[in-house]
Amino acid sequence: MASTETGTAAEAAGTTDEATADAPPAPAAKAAPEAGKAAPEAAKPDGAADLAGLEAGLDALDTTVTDRQPWLRALAAKAVPPVIAVVLVLGLWQLAYHFELKDHYLLPSPVDVARSLQDKWLEGTLLDYVWTSVSRGALGFLASVAIGTPLGLLVARVKPVRAAIGPILSGLQSLPSVAWVPAAIIWFGLSDATIYAVVLLGAVPSIANGLVAGVDQISPLYLRAGRTIGARGLTGVRHVLLPAALPGYLAGLKQGWAFSWRSLMAAELIVNAADLGTGLGQLLEQGRELQDMSWVLSAILLILVVGIGIELLIFAPIERRVLRSRGLLVKS
Repeated sequence: MASTETGTAAEAAGTTDEATADAPPAPAAKAAPEAGKAAPEAAKPDGAADLAGLEAGLDALDTTVTDRQPWLRALAAKAVPPVIAVVLVLGLWQLAYHFELKDHYLLPSPVDVARSLQDKWLEGTLLDYVWTSVSRGALGFLASVAIGTPLGLLVARVKPVRAAIGPILSGLQSLPSVAWVPAAIIWFGLSDATIYAVVLLGAVPSIANGLVAGVDQISPLYLRAGRTIGARGLTGVRHVLLPAALPGYLAGLKQGWAFSWRSLMAAELIVNAADLGTGLGQLLEQGRELQDMSWVLSAILLILVVGIGIELLIFAPIERRVLRSRGLLVKS
């Protein structure tokens, strides 16, 4: 009897333990699927955040950096290297003068050249020399652009014309401009027409060839798209062809100006007459006739300064703007 009660009590205790043991797992098992469901839901925001970060990174790659440096730092970054180069050149020049690599009358010092420039300035003639050459060069360059641009378009777009004239333009571009001076003197005499003829013959081939190169680099898709929207003839040239060829055309213009300036100096060296006025080339020739090396080096320095100034003040800003508008140059 006692054993029966003991067994019943044990079974009851076992039942109670089983109930106690089985009771907790049910909520835990129920919580596990809920946690499994919650985990993807919690992962979804992380995946979305990763995708958003990836899209932001791709957008950042396409975004142009527009942070600007302080103007003083930017000016120093642009001005310091050229100043250092000029100081080095002047230092080497002064050393050559000091150790008499050439006699002093053949190689004057930088101070002697500066004094010669000062004398011309005090005489009031320095700016006249510079203006005479710059005005001639500008007028000759504009005339070269007016002739070279349509000629380049014709050569680029008409195959028979290209086959006939293309090699001639390349040959004229490689011909030294000074070679035209004797012929121009025979044709026009000692006049401004001779100087402008030499400038045109030196600059027109460069401008035309630059435009031809720019047109050759245009994607056919642009031209096809232009024809699709009705841009044909002069309208297509104005709104499709020239804008698309602008980088190459601008390079041709820069080279055309360089040829114009060099051709002008070559013409002024030889074409020397009292009624023509005195340009930098004629000033250089006068210094040679007087055997005044300070005068000669002063004229060479002025020619160099004008050439560099035109490049930095006119062509460099235009080139940066064109390249930046096409995404080829990023502001920093």
